[in-house]
Amino acid sequence: MDAISLLHERSSMGKLVGPPPSPEQLEVIYRAALRAPDHKELTPWRFIEFSGEGLDRLGELFAEAEYRADPHIGDAALDAARKKPKRAPMIIAVIAKVRPDIPKVPKLEQVISAGCAAQGILLAAHAQGLGAMWRTGHYAFDATVHKGLGLDEEDELVGFIYLGQLAGRHKPLPSRDPADFVERWS
Repeated sequence: MDAISLLHERSSMGKLVGPPPSPEQLEVIYRAALRAPDHKELTPWRFIEFSGEGLDRLGELFAEAEYRADPHIGDAALDAARKKPKRAPMIIAVIAKVRPDIPKVPKLEQVISAGCAAQGILLAAHAQGLGAMWRTGHYAFDATVHKGLGLDEEDELVGFIYLGQLAGRHKPLPSRDPADFVERWS
């Protein structure tokens, strides 16, 4: 697949099945992520990979977050939280490892850089015929989840990238006209 087709055709895939990406595919994915724009070469990213029992552990963390938010929550809701990571055979959490001590690279820029790393993961997955979905939801902003993942106070959880083999039909994206989004000052 050529680069322009990749950029024009990538889309999120919500239905993913196993097996998870191979070690060779993951090498390509992480190398793409590490090419994100990176002012002052801070490498403000960290990745946590979940598969197998790691998905169960992440599900327990989600359930713990739900329980801490509402100690009266029902078992059905806790079970639903535990199952959320099972929507894919692998998840990669993308974390912005923010360095507040670098005034020339503000926090926002470091978080955006981590977001670019996440986009690199999505593009590399698509280029290899894998499906991927970037999810956040309230877990990405939850203090219990942050603590469970070992985030520092300044860190941001940019999102959870769900990865796997394509399942279901590919939903075509609407065509958008760049003129609707571009303002030109000449």
